[in-house]
Amino acid sequence: MSGVNEIRTTFLDYFGKNGHEIVPSSPLVPRNDPTLMFTNAGMVQFKNVFTGLESRPYSTAVSSQKCVRAGGKHNDLDNVGYTARHHTFFEMLGNFSFGDYFKERAIELAWNLITKEFGIDGRRLLVTVYHTDDDAFDLWKKIAGLPDERIIRIATSDNFWAMGDTGPCGPCSEIFYDHGEDIWGGPPGSAEEDGDRFIEIWNLVFMQFEQLSAEERVELPRPSIDTGMGLERIAAVLQGVHDNYDIDLFRALIAASVEATGVAAEGGRRASHRVIADHLRSSAFLIADGVLPSNEGRGYVLRRIMRRAMRHARLLGADEPLMWKLLPTLVSQMGRAYPELQRAEALISETLKLEESRFRKTLDRGLTLLDDASSSLGEGDRLDGETAFKLYDTYGFPLDLTEDALRLRGVGVDTDGFNAAMARQKAEARANWSGSGEAATEKVWFELRDRIEATDFLGYDTEQAEGVVRALVVDGASVEAAEKGSRVELVSNQTPFYGESGGQMGDTGRITGEGFALSITDTQKKGDGLFVHIAAVDEGTVRVGDEIVLDVDHARRSGLRQNHSATHLLHEALREVLGTHVAQKGSLVAPDRLRFDISHPKAVEPEEMARVEEMANAIVIQNAPVVTRLMAVDDAIAEGAMALFGEKYGDEVRVVSMGTGIEGDKHGRTYSIELCGGTHVSATGDIGLIRIVGESGVSAGVRRLEALTGAAARAYLTEQDERVRQLAGTLKVQPGEVLSRVEGLIEERRRLERELADAKRKLAFGGGGASGDGDTRDIDGVKYLGKVVTGVEAKALKGLADDGKKALGSGVVCFVGVAEDGKASVVVAVTDDLKDRKSAVDLVRVASQSLGGKGGGGRPDMAQAGGPDGSKAKDAIEAVAQALAA
Repeated sequence: MSGVNEIRTTFLDYFGKNGHEIVPSSPLVPRNDPTLMFTNAGMVQFKNVFTGLESRPYSTAVSSQKCVRAGGKHNDLDNVGYTARHHTFFEMLGNFSFGDYFKERAIELAWNLITKEFGIDGRRLLVTVYHTDDDAFDLWKKIAGLPDERIIRIATSDNFWAMGDTGPCGPCSEIFYDHGEDIWGGPPGSAEEDGDRFIEIWNLVFMQFEQLSAEERVELPRPSIDTGMGLERIAAVLQGVHDNYDIDLFRALIAASVEATGVAAEGGRRASHRVIADHLRSSAFLIADGVLPSNEGRGYVLRRIMRRAMRHARLLGADEPLMWKLLPTLVSQMGRAYPELQRAEALISETLKLEESRFRKTLDRGLTLLDDASSSLGEGDRLDGETAFKLYDTYGFPLDLTEDALRLRGVGVDTDGFNAAMARQKAEARANWSGSGEAATEKVWFELRDRIEATDFLGYDTEQAEGVVRALVVDGASVEAAEKGSRVELVSNQTPFYGESGGQMGDTGRITGEGFALSITDTQKKGDGLFVHIAAVDEGTVRVGDEIVLDVDHARRSGLRQNHSATHLLHEALREVLGTHVAQKGSLVAPDRLRFDISHPKAVEPEEMARVEEMANAIVIQNAPVVTRLMAVDDAIAEGAMALFGEKYGDEVRVVSMGTGIEGDKHGRTYSIELCGGTHVSATGDIGLIRIVGESGVSAGVRRLEALTGAAARAYLTEQDERVRQLAGTLKVQPGEVLSRVEGLIEERRRLERELADAKRKLAFGGGGASGDGDTRDIDGVKYLGKVVTGVEAKALKGLADDGKKALGSGVVCFVGVAEDGKASVVVAVTDDLKDRKSAVDLVRVASQSLGGKGGGGRPDMAQAGGPDGSKAKDAIEAVAQALAA
C-alpha cells in the first residue's frame, strides 16, 4: 500500500466510507478566486462554500487536489531540485466539513487513518496546536493518547489560519513525523525546528471564527474543517524514505530521464534530473488545464517552468528536445487518476516539443553571453542587471533562469538593476508610440497596456470565472469608477469572454460584483492582449480593483461553437467537391448562423452543394473529438493545416483538428486541420446538423455561402417541412406528390397562356379587340393596316403583325398596344416586296415619337418601339400613314 496511486485511493476511499463526498480535483486555474494565479490548496474550490456564498448537496467532502506553487507569493520555483521537499506541482489530500463535524471528529478521522489505515507507528508522531486551543490539546490526549510533551503549543500565526484580513479563520493543528535521530533537526518550536528530522505531513484547520475587523472576531454559527496533507510527503513516510524525490512516482520519472540522457541520477547532475521530473508534472498539468506558454501572466509562469527544465536538459547533454519524450511515463503514472492528462496528451506533447525546439535555438547564444559576462565573477559577486535584462529581452531568459544558472557558482544577480532596465524600456516604448488618424482613438488602450498585464483568456474550457477589474474606460478616457446608466469598457485580469477575431463574434453575458451588475453586449480585443468587455452598468457602481464574477451567455456561446466548427467542416468538404483551389476569403461566425466566402470562379451547382452538405454531416455523425494542439506555424502548415485569409499568426499557433476522412485522399486521415484561435465544440456531434441555406456571388471569383447548425438548422427544416405540408393540403395531394403536381400545374398554365395569347391575337386582328379606328386603306398604292389593341402583351404584337402581313399579301402593318399602366408598344411590319422601298425601322420611329418615345429598332421588314403616352395611340397610327404618303 505504499505506491502513490494506492495511497491516494486509500485516502479517498477511507473518507468516502466515512460519509464524505469524493470530489474530483478542480482545475489549476481557479474559477472562483481571481486573486490566485493557480490553485494552491485543496480548499480553493470550496472557498465559496465556506463563506456561505455557495451551497452543495453534501456537507462533508474529500479530494486529492492538484496544486501549483510557482508564481506570486507562493513561489517554490527557485528551490525545486535542490531540496528534498520543494515542488512546483504537488497533490494535496484533504477532507472537509461544511458545518457538519468539528474538532473531535476531525482528529479521530485523522488519527485512525494515519495509524490504522496507513499503519504508521504513533510513537513517531507529534502534533502542534494553537497556544490557546485547549480543546484541541485535550482531544489529542483523549483520542490519540499522546503525552503532553508531544502536543506542542505554538503561539505564532503559523498555527492560526485566516482566509484574509476579514472572513473565516481559526486555529490549526499540525501532525509531524519523526524521520529519526540520524537526521538533524528539532521539533516545532525548538531552536532546531528548521532541520529535516521532524516533517509536517498534515495540517488540520479548525475554521472556528469570523474576523469582522482587526479588533473584532466572533464565533462562527457553523464551524467547519479544512485539512491538507501533501501526497508526496506522506508517500515518502510510507515508502521509508526521507526525500520526496525517492518515492516511486519520481523514481519512474527520473529513470526515464536517465534512460533518455545516459546521465546517472546521482552525482553532479542530480538536481537537473529532479528539476526535469518536477517541472514535467507542472507543465503537463497546466497545459491540460488550458494554460499555454506566453509572455504574460500564467502563460509566462508556465514558460519559466518549461525553460528552466529545458536548460537542465541541456546541462544533461540532451542534443534534442527531451521533455516530450518523458511525457508517456508521466501519463502512465498519473493518467488513471487524472484522465485530463490522457485527453490532452497530444497537445501537451506538441507544446513541450515546440517550446523546447524554439528555446534551444537561443539557449546556446544566451549561455555564451552569460558565461562571457560572468567569467570574472566569483562566489558572492553579482551579475549586473543590464546583462540580466539583455538575456531576458533578447534571448528569452527569465530572471530566475539566469539566477539558477549562476547558483552553483555562488554568483547572484543585481535584481534592482534588472528592474530599472525593464522600467526604462517600457518608458521608451511609451514615448516612441504615437497614434494618428483612427489609430489615435486606440491610444488609451496602448497606455493601459503599458500599466496592466494582458488579459488571461479562460474561455476555451469554461464559461464562468471570477476576476478583478483592472481598468475602466468611458468615452475614450480611463476612469476609476462607472455608475448605473453608464456605457463602459471594462478590462479584467482574466476572462472567459471571447474577444471578436477570426470571424467569430465576441461573447455577451453578465458581470456582477458586490452591489453592482453589468450587461455585456460585446467583447473586443484591444491594445495587444487586452480583452475589452463592452458593457452597460445596470446596477450600482463598479470600480477599478473590484472582484467580479464573469458569466458568458451559454446559449449564445454554444451557437458560436457549433457554427465555428461547422465552417471548418464545410471548408474541407468544399475543397473535396470543388477542388483545392477553394480557400476561405472571409467569414462571419454568429450565434445563429454562419457565413463564409470562398474563392471559386462560378456558382456552386445545387448537386455540388448537396454533396458538400452530405460530406460535412458525415463527419458530424462521427462525433469525433475536436483536438487542439499548439505548434509552430511552419510545422502546422507542413502537417496540412490551412491558414485562413486575413488572419495574423505568431510563431506559435493553435491547430484545431476534427474528424476522419471517409473517402478519397482523406480516407483514414484527419479530415480538417486548420490554424484557429476560436472556440469550438468538444466533439463534432455537438454541431448537431449542418444545413446550407444560401449561395451567392460577392465579387469576381468569390462566392458566399450561408448555413445554419444545430437547433437553427432543425428549425429551418421544420419550417420548410411545414410549408410543404401546407402546400400539399392546398393541392390536395400527399407531400411526396407535391413536385409532380406543381410541374403539372405549370405545364397546364403554359398551355392556357398560349391558348389565351392566340385567342387575344385572333380577337384583336378580327376587330373585336381593337379600338375600332384602324381599317385597311390604300395609301399611294400601298395597303396599310393600322390598329390600336388592348389586352394584348407587347411580346404578342409581332405575332399580330405577322398575321397582318399574311392577310394583306402586300403592304404595311402597324399595331399599337396600350398597357394597363398607360404606356404603349408599337410594331411595324413591311412585306418582303416593299421592304426595299419602305423601312419598318423608319416607320416605327415615327410612331414612337408620337407616343413620346425615342427611336426604336429592328429589321427593314419588322421593327418595334414604345412610348410612355398610350393616349396618343391613334396619333401614332396616323403618323405612320402620313409617313407612307410622303
